[in-house]
Amino acid sequence: MTKESSHAVHAAGIHRVVVIVDENSNPFELGCATEVFGLRRPEIGRDLYDFGLCSPEPRTLMRDGFFTLTGVAGLEAADAADTLIVPNRPDIEVPRRPAVLDAVRRAHARGARLVGFCSGAFTLAEAGVLDGRRATAHWQWAKSFRARFPSVQLASDVLFVDDGDILTAAGSAAALDLGLHVVRRDHGAEVANSVSRRLVFAAHRDGGQRQFVERPMPDLPDESLAPVLAWAQERLDAPLAVSDLAARAAVSSATLHRRFRAQLGTTPLAWLTGERIALACRLIERGEYRFEVVARRSGLGTAANLRALMRRETGVTPSAYKARFGPEAN
Repeated sequence: MTKESSHAVHAAGIHRVVVIVDENSNPFELGCATEVFGLRRPEIGRDLYDFGLCSPEPRTLMRDGFFTLTGVAGLEAADAADTLIVPNRPDIEVPRRPAVLDAVRRAHARGARLVGFCSGAFTLAEAGVLDGRRATAHWQWAKSFRARFPSVQLASDVLFVDDGDILTAAGSAAALDLGLHVVRRDHGAEVANSVSRRLVFAAHRDGGQRQFVERPMPDLPDESLAPVLAWAQERLDAPLAVSDLAARAAVSSATLHRRFRAQLGTTPLAWLTGERIALACRLIERGEYRFEVVARRSGLGTAANLRALMRRETGVTPSAYKARFGPEAN
């Protein structure tokens, strides 16, 4: 399944997202899924997803007995999901329930999109749907994961992996990154930005960024990248280079590179390219279909460069993006 044919909202109805909650599941990732996929969106003017929870038991004890979840649908609700978010639990060596694994296998067999947050990759691997596929999991469990599931291509130092119909996120906060990525895939950059503003969360962190981001100690001089990022975002149409960002920050290019790695988990050039692609997507969504104009206004130069970079970063061409997310598509 390609990204071009990914699970956008159905023409005849709204896309159904279901979360399986099992014993000892992490409440944070459940909250992330609810925030991204489950809330009403009055700021957008329409609901993005039909959202529900299900569990194999009437009463589900959450992680470390923090609370008990009741009043959700039975596991049969997973069979109606267009996107199924699988259980994640910190006791990774405990086998998943056979009924849960069977529900995951059935969903995969009928073409549903599968999502695993944090240790959810273990659930997917145990179900056998990750064999020969790319995935990620929290860095502290990478060694254990590789030992148990050697046929899975584990990327242990990225935020999330989009492998078409199976997507996995590394740690807890990366669940929000992956959730927003899914919204962007389904509904476009403009809607994803609106959801991120509601969450007061970064609108776009690429999945290839590092899991572990170093933070300076509080007593160090202020080295925040926020001022230079804001400055660059207002000038994306200009021929900005990494040296321009370094000059604005009054540091060397090498120092800027180290700060980007430490604070954002990426490089200045990768961040700049990602921001320009996001701007190009928004321009197309707003009705600018002259791709040479989109390329110029987003700082990507030429229509040919726009096509190459959009295909690399989003999986679709500008024309395909226009067909899916342009005003005439809504």
